[in-house]
Amino acid sequence: MLNFNFYSPTEFVFGKGRAAEAGHFVKKYGGTKVLIHYGGGSAVKSGLIDTVKKSLDDAGIPYCELGGVKPNPRDTLVYKGIELCRAEGVDFILAVGGGSVIDSSKAIAVGVPYDGDFWDMYSGKPVEKALPVATVLTIAAAGSEGSGDSVITKEDGMLKRGTGSDLLRPRFSIMDPSLTQTLPAYQTACGATDIMAHVFERYFTNTTEVEITDRLCEAVLLTMVKETPRVIADPDNYEARANIMWAGTVAHTNLCGVGREQDWNSHGIEHELSGLYDVAHGAGLAVIMPAWMEYVHGHNVMRFCQMATRVFGCQMNYENPEATALEGIRRFRSFLKSIGMPINFTELGAKEEDIPTLVEKFGIGDGTTGGFMKLNRNDITEIYRIAAHASL
Repeated sequence: MLNFNFYSPTEFVFGKGRAAEAGHFVKKYGGTKVLIHYGGGSAVKSGLIDTVKKSLDDAGIPYCELGGVKPNPRDTLVYKGIELCRAEGVDFILAVGGGSVIDSSKAIAVGVPYDGDFWDMYSGKPVEKALPVATVLTIAAAGSEGSGDSVITKEDGMLKRGTGSDLLRPRFSIMDPSLTQTLPAYQTACGATDIMAHVFERYFTNTTEVEITDRLCEAVLLTMVKETPRVIADPDNYEARANIMWAGTVAHTNLCGVGREQDWNSHGIEHELSGLYDVAHGAGLAVIMPAWMEYVHGHNVMRFCQMATRVFGCQMNYENPEATALEGIRRFRSFLKSIGMPINFTELGAKEEDIPTLVEKFGIGDGTTGGFMKLNRNDITEIYRIAAHASL
């Protein structure tokens, strides 16, 4: 196990009806003027925004609001949010929504106190200052409610890039599983896929003797394999929703990733897909992650055998370990298909002829990327090609 520091200061406020406590927690963490940031009309139509506003009113905290966040959140709305916060004297941002809303809120939080273009922090500059952010979570997926990460799409060129800092970890996150019960099955499945991908990016590692985090990763993955079909079949299953929501948080606070080398190539490769085609991030991961697994499994066959036997119930073939590894990957792809996810370019709406563009946008030039197995341009090209033609 590698040396590590683990810092996770977010207060998680979990359970039914907890959005009515938003004002109390904003006051607890020092907010005096709030930006309520949200996405489309669902948070308004459901009455959630009104609940949050009443809570702030009851706490005597003034607020302004900015809706309109899209999936794969855009830099154009971030700029509007920065201007609004500066004009209104906002000192606290409350994200009401899923990962896209939270990511957009974090970008605004970075931009308000910064003299230059917030995009600098999404181009490699370290985050040095940010407004405090908190969340009222409505989708179990990205794990942004407990992480310091944020991903934004720059509309000029549709570049999807990320930044990360402990300064962007939410002060508190209100998590009510019942708020996810109205999600369409496709969104639920996309979220589940994203949660599993966050675990796999940590699970596939070159670090040895990490049994505790291996087992934590496997616990989250087994939870998703059990609970996702339950909520697809019964969207109102609160207990299954609750397990998935907390799994999403555990997956991305980095509790499962400490002390071990991580990869993150699948996320980087997928970002170019969702950037170019504006597809759901989870759907893109459903296409890319099994393709990445197929391509790299030979780097450490026994780690893929561990996944296959511990998570997907495969029998270990000691005479032919590769057969076990490939069966585990096949079962993962089959699971994704069973919950309604695409598994190849055609089902996703991507085009094989765009692979050179995707590789170019990935932007590694003649270098390499990744933690588990270093990949170059040719490797990434091949992963896209596997993804283009994948089948069961």
